[in-house]
Amino acid sequence: MKAPVFIVGCPRSGTSFLYHLLLSAGGFAEFRTQMNVFDVLEPIYGDLGILNNKKEMMKEWLQSKAFAVSGLDAEEVKAKVLSDCGGAGDFLRIVMDMIAQKQGVKRWIDSTPTNIPHMPRIVKEFPDARIIHIIRDGRDVALSLDKREWSRPLPWDKKKSLLAAGIYWEWIVRKGRKYGAMLGSNYMEVRYEELVRDPGRTLARVGEFIQHDLDYARILRASVGSVKEPLTSFKEDLNGGPFSPVGRWRSKFPPEQLAWFERLVGDYLRELGYPLSGAVQGNHSFSAKKMRYVYGLFYELKQWAKVNTPLSRMMVRYSDILIDK
Repeated sequence: MKAPVFIVGCPRSGTSFLYHLLLSAGGFAEFRTQMNVFDVLEPIYGDLGILNNKKEMMKEWLQSKAFAVSGLDAEEVKAKVLSDCGGAGDFLRIVMDMIAQKQGVKRWIDSTPTNIPHMPRIVKEFPDARIIHIIRDGRDVALSLDKREWSRPLPWDKKKSLLAAGIYWEWIVRKGRKYGAMLGSNYMEVRYEELVRDPGRTLARVGEFIQHDLDYARILRASVGSVKEPLTSFKEDLNGGPFSPVGRWRSKFPPEQLAWFERLVGDYLRELGYPLSGAVQGNHSFSAKKMRYVYGLFYELKQWAKVNTPLSRMMVRYSDILIDK
């Protein structure tokens, strides 16, 4: 198999769009869901090198929607995992290699956005991996997260879901860039806005990084998934007029919340090159600093508990997970 590609980013940043562009180029296994191996499966079942853990994990994985779309034979994949799997990375490699072999291709992509906290480990287990971190304006990300009700503020902040989404966006993007700086040639960043406005040039850079021919004319002819039909939280924007997911916040962000949002994460927006609306200057008020501190601590503790305690088992059933891609 050729070097695997991992697409990461804050959810609603364009990971699916980039994934579909790469699929449209050809040469990659088509598996339109997320494996969630490091952030869900392993925390639920523990060390996947232990036989009993593998057996318990496979019982659920073989009932999952992810297995249903894999096209694999249940007995064959089960036997391979039980005999050869030495951990979470091995499980991902075994399943994706089998899917690629079945489809007659030599490369695969894992586009689980929440792999960001696991980037150093991914490179340790897949030394030739290519990790692409897609970054999008946090204001557009927050609107999309809020529209899908994926932003969950703390109980006393129920009316601040957009603000909570903004702090999460900064937290996870910072983490991705911090780890990316440690990974050298295994890592690259792509701006969602550049991918939308100048896809040919942006994909040429991506193609050079992953050493794969990303011919844009061929991609447009194939038009897999969201390349053909936008995977948007704002379906109403598809009716009439040109569709543009860039800068949507300018017309859809409530003005009073926009001022607060930029007070919270404006410094990081500017650091990434996203100009502010001019409503505020930075995150210097006491209430903004307090909210940033509380939510930042909450996200760190939640991530730690997810990896080191049975929290994942209580939070989610893997068999219920399927992110349509």
